[in-house]
Amino acid sequence: MAKTNQSDGTVTVSAESLASSARAVGKGCGLPPVDRWNPPFCGDLDMRIARDGTWFYLGTPIGRSELVKLFSTIIRKDGDDYFLVTPVEKVGITVDDAPFVAVDFERVDAGLRFETNVGDIAVAGPDHPIRVVRDSETGEPRPYVLIRRNLEALIDRKSFYRLVDIGETAKHDGVDWFGIRSGGAFFPIILAADLNV
Repeated sequence: MAKTNQSDGTVTVSAESLASSARAVGKGCGLPPVDRWNPPFCGDLDMRIARDGTWFYLGTPIGRSELVKLFSTIIRKDGDDYFLVTPVEKVGITVDDAPFVAVDFERVDAGLRFETNVGDIAVAGPDHPIRVVRDSETGEPRPYVLIRRNLEALIDRKSFYRLVDIGETAKHDGVDWFGIRSGGAFFPIILAADLNV
């Protein structure tokens, strides 16, 4: 629960109060409907998700995986900003890249089923597209898969290399691209003409 600071009237929230609220709303089935909640903004929390998926609170890694999984159920992205949201509070957090990391995938009848570091499962397809962006400085590819709502997972390096191994060349918008097929959709990675450059 949010607490009012007596000296200046600002509202502060602790990770402990958020965890308590998240536990209370997470007792039902499935993920909490954070996109439908509109609580007051209570400020920013010193919580950060690093590029490798590690969650930090007050500069220290959160070592309890069940706590990380609990927080991951109440994350929401509004515009370019990330928040932890309960029915009564909304706090800003820092996300270095994406809130999740896709740590593995397997082929299933429906396509490529990804699993994240917090246990989310998504089969890549029209509802869970894969996209690859290139780092503007290094040119390194950064692959993502949409997991839920507008929240993506960065596909880890080993999984991306495995994707490249099963990739194919196909037409996309009338041009030959090398990419991945899953869930009845083709996701371009790189122009075929640039593949051997």
